[in-house]
Amino acid sequence: MILFVNSLTVIDFSYLDLHRGMVGESYIVDAELQGSLDDTAMVFDFAKVKKVIKQAIDQLVDHKLALPAECGALTISSEQNCSLVRYNSSRGTISLASPAEAFACIPTSQINEQSVSQFLEQQIKPLLPANVERLTLSLRPEASTGFYYHYSHGLKKHDGNCQRIAHGHRSTIQIYADGMLSPRLNKLWSERWQDCYLGTAADLCEASALQMLSGEADTHCFRYQASQGWFELVIPQRHCDILPCDTTVECLADYIAGELKAIDNTKNYKVVAYEGVAKGAIAQR
Repeated sequence: MILFVNSLTVIDFSYLDLHRGMVGESYIVDAELQGSLDDTAMVFDFAKVKKVIKQAIDQLVDHKLALPAECGALTISSEQNCSLVRYNSSRGTISLASPAEAFACIPTSQINEQSVSQFLEQQIKPLLPANVERLTLSLRPEASTGFYYHYSHGLKKHDGNCQRIAHGHRSTIQIYADGMLSPRLNKLWSERWQDCYLGTAADLCEASALQMLSGEADTHCFRYQASQGWFELVIPQRHCDILPCDTTVECLADYIAGELKAIDNTKNYKVVAYEGVAKGAIAQR
């Protein structure tokens, strides 16, 4: 017997890739549990599926930076309650210092749907009752015919896991000019923020101000203290867009609308910015 739950949850996270650097991603998770019926004539109670599996996914990967532990470009060490990560991609070297729980070390040389799902299956299967013989998790991006971008960021003021300096999303964008959807503007912004780290200007610092990392030429340095601990990031400048505001989805939508209005004040703009799947913010100027 197979029990299935489609769209069980959404994983919003970032990962390191040899060619793309730091990539923000959002995967919808579908689950299948294969096994025999228990004393209640169920494979597993739906309520428990949502509680046990979703909670485990949140703890293992969601709002973290996934690291390809078997990739030769990656080095990991620890110092003063921080995990130190260094990754040499074709877009430049990325270095981070964060509490260990901000990272997900996955035993693979490449992060993708398959390696993440296999990691989750191996970690979660022991949490399920004995009658569940097999767990299959399928990860998929949201189906979209429009424009979208992959971005990473950190929200130091957030009291939850969004404060982690390197997590991200795959986000759709819809821009309207005078009530008409504008493919040109959607394409422009999706290309601008594709595989981009969106940094807040207030979090920028000089290399000399870093406590755990060393700055390098042509990089941006970020640091901040949040409730979960101390965070630092050194990332190539060409990998970033520095904003004069926080990078919540509300601020991103308003920032885009403001930039558009500054270019052409004769039009009225509506920006529908998503943060991952099925949630976001609308700004109008």
